This record gives sequence, structure tokens and C-alpha cells, in this order.
Amino acid sequence: MRALALYGALGSLVLTPLTTAPAGGAVRDPAAPPAPVHPISFGRCAAVERLPAAVECGTLAVPLDYARPNGRKIRLTVSRARATAPGERQGALVFNPGGPGASSMQFPLYGGLPTWRQTARSYDFVGYAPRGVGRSAPLSCQDPKEFTKAPTDSPKYPSDAFKRQKVAEAKAYARGCAQRAGADLPYYNSLNNARDLDMLRAALGERKLTFMGASYGTYFGAVYATLFPGHVRRMIFDSIVNPQPQQIWYRNNLDQSVAFESRWSDWLRWVAKHNDTYHLGTSKAAVQRAYDTAVEKLRRKPVNGKIGPAQLQAAFLKTGYNDLFWPMRAHALSKYLHGDAKQLIAQAMPSGDGKDEENSNAVYTAVECNDAAWPRNWSTWDRDNTRIAQTAPFETWDNVWMNLPCAFWPDRARSAQAGVDDAVRGTADRAAHGTLDAGELTDASLQAAADLDDTLHGRRRPLDIRTEPGALPPVLLLAAERDAATPYPGALELQRRLPGSSLVTERRAGTHGIALGGNACVNAYVEAYLVRGRVPGHRVYCGPRAEPVPGQQLQRARQLVQQAQGK
Repeated sequence: MRALALYGALGSLVLTPLTTAPAGGAVRDPAAPPAPVHPISFGRCAAVERLPAAVECGTLAVPLDYARPNGRKIRLTVSRARATAPGERQGALVFNPGGPGASSMQFPLYGGLPTWRQTARSYDFVGYAPRGVGRSAPLSCQDPKEFTKAPTDSPKYPSDAFKRQKVAEAKAYARGCAQRAGADLPYYNSLNNARDLDMLRAALGERKLTFMGASYGTYFGAVYATLFPGHVRRMIFDSIVNPQPQQIWYRNNLDQSVAFESRWSDWLRWVAKHNDTYHLGTSKAAVQRAYDTAVEKLRRKPVNGKIGPAQLQAAFLKTGYNDLFWPMRAHALSKYLHGDAKQLIAQAMPSGDGKDEENSNAVYTAVECNDAAWPRNWSTWDRDNTRIAQTAPFETWDNVWMNLPCAFWPDRARSAQAGVDDAVRGTADRAAHGTLDAGELTDASLQAAADLDDTLHGRRRPLDIRTEPGALPPVLLLAAERDAATPYPGALELQRRLPGSSLVTERRAGTHGIALGGNACVNAYVEAYLVRGRVPGHRVYCGPRAEPVPGQQLQRARQLVQQAQGK
């Protein structure tokens, strides 16, 4: 399941960090990036970014394939707002909100939020669209209209016929990714995301990186720390992916499905507690029945012809990510069941042309499928998730459908063959027009052979994330005990793998993405670390944030959510 970027894994060929000394005895600059880099030329942002004049934008050229650092380049879009107090400036703070597939191009706007203003005095706020996202060599696997078609169903306990339909759709989606991306597809992965991050550091003129990653951003941030520990100044890992290689990514998704059931239970309890406001029942079971009633009504008659069970599920899944959604969703459900669908339409109706959603999903799928081996037999998925759904039905099967293309992901030989086919076509065209000499033809043939050999003999194997004691400066880990998207054991695991790190835990809370948000205790630790370089003890704890207040104005709730999403 994509880890939602609320406030705002490894490639098919695991390569070395490319930081060995060059031939001839020359000493390599320890701060050198993994490929030649040029400073970013910042200027006005493109209109499509919807950023104010105070924010400047540029592009960063990075290799598609870091094994060939001087080869083909792709360009990543970058945004920046300068530190608001130049005399206090400490450098650039780069942020990634997760995904995979999320952009932080709007991160420079965070400096205007009250909890971020002190940090914005000290840092340039730098956002970017990772490879594949937005205008950064964008990926697509399916026609956006087909991807966002509605209404669709989302049964808790799918029939065999429904499962066969979803398997067929997953196979078609994986084929679409291979056909649309061709030979480029394997290069969209977490290892390259980490290398791109080091290229960005160098292009910004930063000798060492200050970085904040949330959700998936903690995973490739940890990859970065493993590959480039000497390039780190300060790092915050907020809502932490379990980095154990065997967890990436199939088992992490199984754990998510279990954890989301607990967070859904939190919402049911809260709604039942406030039955005087929402009239959905005085017990969790009663509220669940109310929700199930809405599902059945939408299955029989979709609202506006577009909101069916799957659209309802997608909207209510957000209650598991952030408490700010609790009053909004309870209000919408109550109104709908009492005859008024306006709030449900406002909160669950598909909008736009679907291009951004399809692009984000394509990047998510490519990164997770490329990062590690997934079970190739549907029977394995069916067995594991049927078992989990017996006690955790809320999100289990939708999580399966989102990730199932990885069971049918093109193997590396097919991706390499696509590259060879492209090369053959290109050289044939040039030869036909008399623009290709014999030496170039030989080089092209040798390159194609090397690509095939690398591909056929490589393995998709996640990096064993860890650093030696003292190799990495103290870093700050943040986690909520009841986080569903990145369950809490992941934070404990990463702390074991990064000696000297400090873990701040928000007790009895489950909001995903907790830095500089609604908990003053957490905020104090984050600000002390970023602004003054102070780290707390090995493990410290904060009490939970206050639960939402029923009846709070929906407009205010929407504003808070938009602030949390960086919109």
C-alpha cells in the first residue's frame, strides 16, 4: 500500500556505491557524488507547478543508469525557497514525503506554516519530484481514464470470479508498464532514488546533506545513509518503513493490512463515542454495520454514477493515516445514510483527469516491484491474504490488488531485450541513412551484450541497511505507536541498524507523519535537532496528540489536511 504523503525500495541490479578511488592513484573527493554533476540554475517555476513567485525552480540532470554515469541523462524538477533569516542560514533542508510516487515540489511553502517557521529561518526549503514523478522523466503504465474508471467494487471477501478478474487486471497492468517504459523500467528503484538524492545534495552546493524523509522517504533515506554515511549532516526519519531485507516489500504490505485493521478500530471507537453527534451507533460493531450498509447501498446504486464501494473505501482509508479525517468522514457517512449525499460527493468523488493519480501509482508499482523479488504464484498471495482477511478485512484485499502487478512483473531479461531491440532499431535506422560507422556499430553491439549479461545474471535483492558505529552522525527517528502505514516495529528495527540514532515515540497515537504537526512535544525535539543539532536520548516518549473534536467546522478540517499535505 502506498504510504500516503500527509504532510507534505532496491533496483534490479544492486550496484556498489560507485565511490571507489579512480584508476591512476588519484584520490577521490570523499564528498563527490556518484556521477558528474552541475549546479542547478534556479529561476521562475513553470505554471504547472502552481507555486508562487517567492519559490524558484530548476532541473537536475542525473544518469538513468549509474553504472554508466556519463551515459543517458534524465532531468528531475527541483523547487526552493530561501531561508527567511539569511544571517541564521545553515544550508538546505531537502524533504521527501514518501510514496513511492509522491512529490515534494510544494515543500517550500511549508515555511509559512506556524510550526515550520523557525526551521525556515535556518534552512532553504528544497523540494523535488523523484525520478518518474510529475515532470521528472514521468512514468505511466495505463491510460489515466482507465486507471481512474468508476464506480468499482471492493468486496471484503472477494469471490473466486472477482479474484480472477483482478489477477487479469494485474497482468495487464504489468504488461502496460513494460510496454510504456521499455528498457528504462528497471532503473526506477530505491537505490537510484538514493543516488539521485546525493546528486541533488552536490548540485545544491552542500558538502553534507540535511534531509527529512517521511514514510517511504525513510527507506531510501536509510539506503542513502548506508551508501553515503560520510555525506550526512542531519537526517530525520519520520514514520519508518521496516528496512529488513526480507520485509521489502511483500511482507511489509502484509503487516500494513493487519495494522490498518487496528487503526480502523480506533476510528470506529471514536465515532461510537460521539454517537450524539453522528448517530451511527454506540458501539464499534454498530458503526461498522453502518459503514457496511453504506457499502451495500453504493453497490446497488453508486452516487452520481461514480462513487461505488471502492471509491468509498479509498476515501475512508484516510482515517487510518490522519486523525484530521475522522470528523469529516463520520459527518459524510452520517449524512449519506440519512439521505444527504453532498458531503460524500465532496469527499469521495473522483476528480480531475486522473493523470497525476496514474503517474503516482506507476512510480509506486515500478519502485516496489523493481526493489525486491515478490511471490510469483497467485496461490501464495491468495493463501497469505485469505488468512489475514479473517481478522483484518478492512484493507487486506485492496492492498493485494494494488501490489499484485509485482507478481507478474517483467523479468530483467525481458527488459534487457527491449533495450536491445531499441538499440537494433536505432542502429539499423542510422545505418540505412549512412550515419553510422563500423566502430559505432561494434560499440552498440558490445553494449547490448553487456546489458543482457548484467540483466540475466543480476538479482533483485534489497540492500542490507546498516552503518558501523560512528560512521553516521546522530540521526533522529520519529514514530507513532499505532501508525498503520508504517507499523512501529519498523522504527525499532531501523534504530538497531543505525547505531547512535535517537527515537522519539508518540504513544497511543496513529497519525502517519508526525514531524512539526499536532504534537508540541514531538515538535520540540524536531526543532531542537534541526536548528540546534541537539538529539534526545536513545529513546524518548511523547504523549498522544488530542483527539479530534466532533462538530468542528469542516472547512477548518479541510484547511488543516491541506496544510498537512503541503497544498
